[in-house]
Amino acid sequence: MNHELIDICFNFTHASFRRDEAEVLERARDAGVCAMLVTGSSVADSQAAIALAERYPDQLYATAGVHPHMAEGWTDETRDTLRELAAHEKVRASGETGLDYNRNYSSPPAQRHVFEQQLALACELEMPVFLHVRDAFDDFIRLVARYRDRLPDAVVHCFTGSADELHACLALDLHVGITGWICDERRGSHLRELVSHIPAERLMIETDSPYLTPRDLRPQPKARRNEPALLPHILRQVAAARGATPAELAARTTANARRFYRLGEDR
Repeated sequence: MNHELIDICFNFTHASFRRDEAEVLERARDAGVCAMLVTGSSVADSQAAIALAERYPDQLYATAGVHPHMAEGWTDETRDTLRELAAHEKVRASGETGLDYNRNYSSPPAQRHVFEQQLALACELEMPVFLHVRDAFDDFIRLVARYRDRLPDAVVHCFTGSADELHACLALDLHVGITGWICDERRGSHLRELVSHIPAERLMIETDSPYLTPRDLRPQPKARRNEPALLPHILRQVAAARGATPAELAARTTANARRFYRLGEDR
């Protein structure tokens, strides 16, 4: 039996999906994934995400933002363009934005500046914000805390952090997105204990496809490309870790995503 699910992070603008867009979405629908948020990580990528959401309006919504990897290219024009994109009816969150010191494709000072610019923009537009953090938690949570009172809502997507980091996020009333990282016995086993600490009303699930294909999936998909049709597998792993049934967790996480992104509502 399929459960109605929402994938809050689908990198559908990735080139690997161009050859079989319709088939990917059909498999998602067949798996019970009724809606997907196509993630924007630059101005061009956000525009592409909106175009995909227009092409497949029954299943897709979009976010609009600049990922920290792209922070060096930020200008006032970038901010103004994101403001315009955010007005599109299919855009339901600001982001992906945050900090990533793992590879520093953009310098940390540039990342912090661009992150603050987008947090301020989300406050101005009264939009929820879709957050990314990697190896930069202290600076990340400090900046989120500065704006949290004015943000309608925020989700830390693909949470992979420690117990202390999780509790810091929950103290700011953030939502938490869990991916197939929880299925990785090498790096994600700690999440199996931590997910039980996330309040039910704060939890959402995501594939982050085409990345983070669940390692415990058998057989592995061709070219190891992740896609939304695999979200039920992540659901089952998260449900087992929380001592919940898949049906219970599906109902809760889907309701959370609908509320957070205002899905089914006109903008």
